[in-house]
Amino acid sequence: MLLTCFATNTAGTPIAELELRHRQRARAEDRMRAARATGLTNLPLHDVAQNQIWLEIVQIALDLLAWMPMLALTGKPRLWEPRRLRLRLFSAAAQLVTTARRRHMRFTRHWPWTAVITDALDRLQALPNPG
Repeated sequence: MLLTCFATNTAGTPIAELELRHRQRARAEDRMRAARATGLTNLPLHDVAQNQIWLEIVQIALDLLAWMPMLALTGKPRLWEPRRLRLRLFSAAAQLVTTARRRHMRFTRHWPWTAVITDALDRLQALPNPG
């Protein structure tokens, strides 16, 4: 059994509405933590226009980090934070091999998360083409 408790000084609001507000705030804080881990900690450039481009790149990365686990990952890897995804999945060594006019990614066998990566790539390839 899981019990959750939160304290508030808001009066006259139903408990279901208070709980929804609390959960939405927690989700927003998760997204902010992911944004900081993805490059939003500081603005690295001096010009406003350049920093605006930097923010757009961070936003694209956040969108990819939000959709990729939902579409490609299962189990515990679906809940990994951006830093853990970067360490385990995005920094894996691989070779791009072309045979019979097809390209394949060949990952090292000793990498502990090779199965997670190959399963995720298979799931992403099985998705219908949007265009």
